[in-house]
Amino acid sequence: MENKLVFIIGSPRSGSTLLARMLGSHSAILGRPEPHLLTPLAHLGYYDKVDKAPYDAVLAAESVREFVADLPGGEQDYIDACRAYTDVLYGRMLSTAPNKRYFLDKTPAYALSLEFIERIHPDAKYVVLTRHPLAVFSSFAESFFNGDYRAAHQYNPIVERYVPAIAKFLRRGAVAMHHVVYEQMVTDPAAHLEKIFSFIGVANEPDAVNYGKSQPVAKGLGDPIGVKKHSRPSTESLEKWATEIAAEPERLAICREMIARLDPADLALWGHPIDEDFWAPLERAAGKSITPPAKKWDRYRLQREAIVRGRAMAQSSPRLRRLLSTLRLGADVLLRE
Repeated sequence: MENKLVFIIGSPRSGSTLLARMLGSHSAILGRPEPHLLTPLAHLGYYDKVDKAPYDAVLAAESVREFVADLPGGEQDYIDACRAYTDVLYGRMLSTAPNKRYFLDKTPAYALSLEFIERIHPDAKYVVLTRHPLAVFSSFAESFFNGDYRAAHQYNPIVERYVPAIAKFLRRGAVAMHHVVYEQMVTDPAAHLEKIFSFIGVANEPDAVNYGKSQPVAKGLGDPIGVKKHSRPSTESLEKWATEIAAEPERLAICREMIARLDPADLALWGHPIDEDFWAPLERAAGKSITPPAKKWDRYRLQREAIVRGRAMAQSSPRLRRLLSTLRLGADVLLRE
């Protein structure tokens, strides 16, 4: 599978589902929404820690390292074993579409385990997608936390996690990669798709930009909201995030705190230098008002709403927090085989 894999690397809410739908519309590329095959491997304990698992992760990691140390090829044997696992699964999924030459994996969580993934699949093609960090965070907070920026940040500080990780990957340049900036891509999608297809090594198919004409995408994780509203890239919401942030001083304060924690060099690698037009969309949005669209409830929003309300209740009551912790432990014990 080494010459047949394409990874899209991007943070959550960066437009990766849109890009995956367009690339998956190519006659030679098979895409599946977020298979998450590599994230569990990265957190088995050998390469990264496991905070919670139905076994003692510390002892497991120590034992695996001792075992690997005695293998004929040492760590390389472990890498080969991990690659064999994914090769079988990727390869057999690709075999379900005999006319396809490449398998496309778009799993945002991979961005937090890139050094591991590089070692497993050094010959794959990596398409890196970046978007204005505040657009990413605004989309995350608005889509899943009903605009509660503080709750969204407490649940997952995605900007502070993904910007350094992806910037480090771009800076390292250890594998074949092509970097595309979301704002540029949606402004001229045909031109950017042509460059990506050339990078992958397939013929240009301009009509892939009209991803809505392709066959229905397979079920799986991914953007459950925005990408379904259009059949091709749209620029209508390019700076909508800025209006949403500028409308409330507390949101703007949270965003300024997040950006202050980042390395300006990382932001420059993302394509959004702090000393150029980083804050310009917010300045243009100052004084504007928007009417929030009616939000349809689905399982994604219901899950996030339960998380927000549950955490707020737990934080306000230490007794309730202890009770929830006890209930979770009891459920884990009862359900564990």
